[in-house]
Amino acid sequence: MLRLHWWTSPRIVAAPVRLFSQTPIVPAKPLPPRLKINDADISISYLKGTGPGGQKINKTNSAVQIIHRPSGVVVKCQATRSQSQNAKIARSLLADKVEAQEKGDKSRVAIKAAAAKKKKASKMKKTRRKYRELGEGGKVVEEEEDEVEIIWDEDVKEDVKGDVKEEKSTEATSEVGDESKSSSGDKAV
Repeated sequence: MLRLHWWTSPRIVAAPVRLFSQTPIVPAKPLPPRLKINDADISISYLKGTGPGGQKINKTNSAVQIIHRPSGVVVKCQATRSQSQNAKIARSLLADKVEAQEKGDKSRVAIKAAAAKKKKASKMKKTRRKYRELGEGGKVVEEEEDEVEIIWDEDVKEDVKGDVKEEKSTEATSEVGDESKSSSGDKAV
């Protein structure tokens, strides 16, 4: 005789399962394919690393310098301690630089930069709109008749002004950080 247990019997779901988000997923615009560079067009040299990192980075030839002969673009990379990883990173940086030089605004790098700039501008616009609606630090309270009343509170004013100052200071440090990242990863000679 076949004996069925509650954990082996088929279960019937009474209601359809609702997904967490009902908004459709719209795929992003695809980027153009990455530029392929011939090995015959480049010359690779392995150099000793420079800068902070102790004796190990100064003793080994882990830094990679790639020169694209037809365009004259030079890329140097010493991002990691591994020579092979540095070579991969340098090749991708070289491909991006050569593509940017050839295609200009239609290159992968330019498209990504434009998207990031647009996203940042949208975020700043949203922030400005939020503070404009708050009326320079007041709380927005909706009443029953859909009218907006601004309640002034000194503590809230100080908090909002402090938040704005913090955002400005983090933006300044992030911009400086971005410049240092780009200059340390790929140095054109």
